[in-house]
Amino acid sequence: MRIFDVLYYTWNALSRHRLRTILMLVAMMIGVAAIIVLTALGEGARRYVINEFASLGTNLIIVIPGKSETKGGSPSVFIGETPRDLTNDDAVTLLRIPGVRRIAPLVVGSVTVSWQGVERESPILGSSSSLLPLRHWKMASGQFLPDTDFDQAPPVCVIGSTIKRELFGTTNPVGQWLRIGDRRFRVIGILASEGRSIGMDVQDLVITPVAAAQSIFNTPSLFRILVEAKTRDVIPFVINDITDILKRRHQGEEDVTIITQDAILATFDKILSALTYAVAGIAAISLAVAGILIMNIMLVSISQRTAEIGLLKALGASQHKIIVLFLTEATMLASLGAVTGVLLGFIANAIIRHIYPAFPAGAPLWAAIGAAGIAMLTGLIFGAMPARRAAQLNPIEALAHK
Repeated sequence: MRIFDVLYYTWNALSRHRLRTILMLVAMMIGVAAIIVLTALGEGARRYVINEFASLGTNLIIVIPGKSETKGGSPSVFIGETPRDLTNDDAVTLLRIPGVRRIAPLVVGSVTVSWQGVERESPILGSSSSLLPLRHWKMASGQFLPDTDFDQAPPVCVIGSTIKRELFGTTNPVGQWLRIGDRRFRVIGILASEGRSIGMDVQDLVITPVAAAQSIFNTPSLFRILVEAKTRDVIPFVINDITDILKRRHQGEEDVTIITQDAILATFDKILSALTYAVAGIAAISLAVAGILIMNIMLVSISQRTAEIGLLKALGASQHKIIVLFLTEATMLASLGAVTGVLLGFIANAIIRHIYPAFPAGAPLWAAIGAAGIAMLTGLIFGAMPARRAAQLNPIEALAHK
């Protein structure tokens, strides 16, 4: 038999039993689509995290009070001691490092904010004018914090869009006096940016000069110091300089933890990549289930087609040719299921991106190729046993339906 004859015979065999064929196609199609959709979600999560960290700023270095040890948590956590404070003077000193472009000290807290009797609890972020370009934020109206010394505390603030909507309604907040705790601040700008920063929704933030926030919360310490290096190449040198300077200022103790954006991103990338491979593997199990279904249905099909097999063998078809016919049938089923599953998976991805445009769901090429390849390999593997059983039928007994 020629290749065309084998394909024509296989297609006719599948067409004659449409319900059986559709069941096997659906099983294979769901398995392939599941791999593509789940890997798209995992890859989307990875890209989303990368984009979120990119929004933190370029060449970012984060200085955190307290030394994190690889052997476990700091003992001070358990005995009630606190690490040495980072101060505004520390931040000013770091500005002198040659490789540093800008610095943004951070103070974080939460307090009641109100305007004309309308109030709510809001996170307060104290920082400097450098925070806006460092974080790549945008202003909807007004201006950001003035460029003043870290120790100066002008009574001005910038608010997020949620604060504007909930407290001011349709009134333009710029120029209005907002009460923060027991103090009053003039609103000078409204943020247009969205997303999360240090675990807080940017739209819920009230941003004040760092010294003003320290006064509100009655603390001289900083929560973090954000440092932006001039280039990626100088980051290691900047980290060494930061460590040396703060060690000298803190009586010889290396009591800060310095992390970089790349280090955080690399960790998340490893975690999310492993998660993507894991969910892809779990989805691949459905292809094994589909393969078992193909094998069982083909075994049933053989019992129903014994006369047909017997006639083929009586006409001179060898065992090898019978095996080729049934393997071709299984492979054709798997291939059709794979192609349909890939299309269904990409359609599902497009729907997810349409519903959640901020989530960059997209299946990598290896997922589509791998899913299709596994589907066809599954068809071959699980079609081998039925094909071998069909080839071993005695033609006389088969023709007699025994």
